Amino acid sequence: FSNTMADFDTSTDISVGQFEVVYNALSFTFAAMASATLFVWLNRSLVNKNYHTAITINGLVCFIAAYHYWRIFNSWDEAFVVEGNSIRKSGKPFNDAYRYVDWLLTVPLLLMELILVMRLTPEETKKKSVKLGSLAALMVILGYPGEVSGSTGVRVVFWIFSMIPFCVIVYDLYIGLRAAVAKQPENVQGMVNTARYITVLSWCFYPLVYMAPVLGMEGGMAQTVVQVGYTISDIVAKAVFGIYIFFIAKAKSYAEGDDALMYQQQA
Repeated sequence: FSNTMADFDTSTDISVGQFEVVYNALSFTFAAMASATLFVWLNRSLVNKNYHTAITINGLVCFIAAYHYWRIFNSWDEAFVVEGNSIRKSGKPFNDAYRYVDWLLTVPLLLMELILVMRLTPEETKKKSVKLGSLAALMVILGYPGEVSGSTGVRVVFWIFSMIPFCVIVYDLYIGLRAAVAKQPENVQGMVNTARYITVLSWCFYPLVYMAPVLGMEGGMAQTVVQVGYTISDIVAKAVFGIYIFFIAKAKSYAEGDDALMYQQQA
């Protein structure tokens, strides 16, 4: 991965307001990811041991994201110098490659935690995890060249390439796991369905944000929309989704009659 977004970080028309919007969005996202990590890890004992791996991965996703958002935040802060109502580049390039490194690590894990909390057969779990995890990594890798390219044409081409594994993943989540959802305990079927919808809907926002520079946005506005758009998507897809997965695991633990957990709840 190269360390800059070639078509964005050379822009000189970013305003102080736009800088502050991105600055605050990155700071908020770091806090959200760190908080979600602590929440799920500190409450792991409230779920059945069968779901401990899912909850551990859940917290790991948010921990990795928190680390990378801290690096993105610092890089953004160091890339510009704000003096009163004026802003200029510091000479240090904004390193947004952290975002793609983060996605390469966390997106496959996100899918794994959903599969693990559904508690499918070992064969189904392995098959789904390998398939969806590999497609997720391929999707991220194919999207990166377009993200760092200064060419609209190249961006569109790699958007199309990355949308191929993206569509397969979305189809598998929405259609392929339908039968597996029907096998879940009745009290969590609706929750598992909602988790699938959260994943699909939040993921659908990423390709729209990716195409912002192609849709007539330029310079500071394009950079602001991309940075804030990605952060919103990440919060929903990782922090919100992760906490929701925790509550699914907790509900399934009670549905499966874990007496120790019921005692903890009463205490």
